[in-house]
Amino acid sequence: MKLFNTLTRQKEEFTEIKPGTVTMYACGPTVYNLFHIGNARPFITFDLLRRYLEYRGKKVRFVQNFTDIDDKMINKAREQGITVKELGEKYIEEYFTDAKGLGVRAATVHPKATDCITDIINLVKTLVDKGYAYAVDGDVYFRTKQFGEYGKLSHLPLDELESGARIGVDDRKEDPMDFALWKAQKPGEPAWESPWGMGRPGWHIECSAMANKFLGKTIDIHCGGVDLVFPHHENEIAQSECAHGAPFARYWLHNGHINVDNRKMSKSAGNFFTVRDAAAAYGYEVIRFFMLTSHYRSPINYSAEALEGAGAGLERLYTARDNLRYEIKNAKVAKKQEGEDIAPFTAFKDKFCEKMDDDLNTADAISVLFDLARQINITLETPHSAAFLQEILGILTELAGVLGVLSEEREVQVSDEVKALVAQRTEARAAKDWAKADEIRDTLAEMGVIVEDTKDGPKILMKK
Repeated sequence: MKLFNTLTRQKEEFTEIKPGTVTMYACGPTVYNLFHIGNARPFITFDLLRRYLEYRGKKVRFVQNFTDIDDKMINKAREQGITVKELGEKYIEEYFTDAKGLGVRAATVHPKATDCITDIINLVKTLVDKGYAYAVDGDVYFRTKQFGEYGKLSHLPLDELESGARIGVDDRKEDPMDFALWKAQKPGEPAWESPWGMGRPGWHIECSAMANKFLGKTIDIHCGGVDLVFPHHENEIAQSECAHGAPFARYWLHNGHINVDNRKMSKSAGNFFTVRDAAAAYGYEVIRFFMLTSHYRSPINYSAEALEGAGAGLERLYTARDNLRYEIKNAKVAKKQEGEDIAPFTAFKDKFCEKMDDDLNTADAISVLFDLARQINITLETPHSAAFLQEILGILTELAGVLGVLSEEREVQVSDEVKALVAQRTEARAAKDWAKADEIRDTLAEMGVIVEDTKDGPKILMKK
């Protein structure tokens, strides 16, 4: 398996520190609002990476944090007249609602910054003691130029990073590029006791502290959106490696940006969508499938047409699965017959893994699934045993499960009302009363019921 490492800017063969076990850290949300479709991409991408590593037999210890103390949270809590803690708890719960809808599984550990204050203070103290950080008026800053490799992730020298950065003017800092590890308390802000007075952690330090606490000094994979490369991940590397004297992460993975109708997503442009809003229009699973139709490192354009296209593609896979289930249920022969060769279908698993092993090439992996669906539909043109079809269904379900799709159960108990309407439609078709048959079909569609006509009679599917 090869992964593109931002640190080396090339695809590298992936090997874990401890054979069979992967340590993986992903930057989580700042919990002051519902997360938007831009946030959804890294959550889905790195959930997929975890799923695939596990599919390939690895045990993954996956940590994704919640930033539950920062300026945005403090301001939002003030606006709403609640505490920062109450705000954080509310939106952590909302995160899990949307993440579950997207098929993003809970991490092994979801630490909160406010639960790791002692670890953060100890890390800052280590950096101060080693001369990599200094305190001034209750704030603590990291001496950026003390770390000779600063810029190795973004691949830019310090002077170029400095000229391109938005640096707040602060005459108390030794150098404009120095960044805050600990912030002195301002009136009305939450704060914790520290060797430098009452205060709270800076943004960058929390991830270094949590990664070290739950995964160790050096981890296998650190991941997040490309917007985090500088300064967040660059700063994480600097403070972690200075504190521990060891490489922080061996592989750095970053997903590309999301544009909306070919424009950068922003609140000011009026093209800013929460996942909750998008799911109401298209469904959570369609959003997940859409995100996987492009390579994770490539920019992706969010539009109504793109979401509708993803929905149509997902429906193709559901149709293949539902057709298989129907034929299994109605098969006249139970046991596998001579000549029913599963090898051509097993070959799709090898093709799928070949694509996924190439830096998680989900676009091509989905093409493999479409080819599998096509082969399923061809196979179903002739009768087969239930056992053989069940084996094929197992392969489709297995590969779709790696991608985290085909999770809906669409065949349900059919009400007497639906059965009666389907029977009336069948009678209308037999009498060649196509207008009536179409009218009943439309009525059923409004009820969320799809009827497919097969050689064995009408097949009833109900969609959520």
